[in-house]
Amino acid sequence: MKSDSTHMSSPRTLYVETMGCQMNMLDSELVIGQVLARGYQPCADLHAADLVIINTCSVRQHAEDKVWSRLGALAERKRRDPSLLVAVMGCMAQREGEEILRRAPVVDVVVGTRRYGDLARLVEEVEGTGRRVSALRDPSGGFEEPVRDVTVREQVHRGWVSVMRGCSHRCSYCVVPSVRGRQFDRDEASILEEVRRLAGDGATEIFLLGQNINTWGRTLPGRPTLPALLRRVHEVPGVRRIRFLTSNPMDIEIPLLDAMGELPRVMPYLHFPAQHGSDAVLRRMYRGYDRARYLELVGEARARVPGIELATDLIVGFPGETEEEFAALLSLVREVRWTMAFVFKYSVRPGTAAAALPDDVPEPVKSSRHAAVMAAQSEVEAALLAARVGTEVEVLVDGPSAKRPERMAGRTAHHQLAVLPEGA
Repeated sequence: MKSDSTHMSSPRTLYVETMGCQMNMLDSELVIGQVLARGYQPCADLHAADLVIINTCSVRQHAEDKVWSRLGALAERKRRDPSLLVAVMGCMAQREGEEILRRAPVVDVVVGTRRYGDLARLVEEVEGTGRRVSALRDPSGGFEEPVRDVTVREQVHRGWVSVMRGCSHRCSYCVVPSVRGRQFDRDEASILEEVRRLAGDGATEIFLLGQNINTWGRTLPGRPTLPALLRRVHEVPGVRRIRFLTSNPMDIEIPLLDAMGELPRVMPYLHFPAQHGSDAVLRRMYRGYDRARYLELVGEARARVPGIELATDLIVGFPGETEEEFAALLSLVREVRWTMAFVFKYSVRPGTAAAALPDDVPEPVKSSRHAAVMAAQSEVEAALLAARVGTEVEVLVDGPSAKRPERMAGRTAHHQLAVLPEGA
């Protein structure tokens, strides 16, 4: 156990583990800035930090299982070192709430999706009182984006910017509306002010984030639009690349595609998840479009945005998925020819409409279908990459490659990972 004199003579240290989406990555950066402002220092070792924050995801059961496992390991450490503080934030924190405190005595602070701005203050409160606390505001209420320290970010050349929170759609499989709340849009002036501060601190690539970013502005006076916002961000000095996530095909409109084609600093890359290729499954998913409409949008994007590349999310094994329905999904992979596809096995999420359906696709069948889609997508990607052999692309370098640290790696305009030749 560390003595009080040790804490007085050296700064307390912080380790943050982020699970899930880019929005969680941004939220972690915001929290890190707030905690560092209270005197903590960053620590790269989970097993040495005085304060461990886990930013959680609830999109799939596997993500939550990983959190419980991590908390179990931290409990072992806390038995040896009672001064350790543990905080849990994010979507699982919002969904499970007080149950985390009950099930995991190692946890000192639980913070919901619209209360993460209070985390640093709550940690300080626990340090003073020793009492465990939670902060779980109704996520459907209002929200004010905390003012962030833009110098605190994982990559100096890239800046995440939240333009909205929550989602007002109700896709039958998705837990986001219940844990992130209904859509709440951030005003244009505060978005642009943050973009300018990021660009002034060296961020040349700006990533605009929203759970359903195409509907940004619908809750604001005058109902501004994403295409108009992209044009304003495009004017900010120092910004060389602009990206945005995530787009629901239900809400993609032609003016957005036209803006992407007209603005050279908006990257020609669109991630708009099809989720499935069967109209029957799309209806059960409450997606609001059918296969024909998705393919129509693919055609419009390729016609209006020169050189655009497309990416998707796909779910296999959704309740009731027949062999015929799965074949429709597999054929869509070969028809659209996405540059990237993120493929997942269906996972029941409590509180969603799909949770009332029987999870009737056996796990071995889900696994085999997942493998088949991955194999088809690999064939598509191999062909697309082969067609680019001999071409020259611009790469924004992130740093050493994770798998080959002797070589540098980065992202192309199409958001593809590129590993540079040794010595480059």
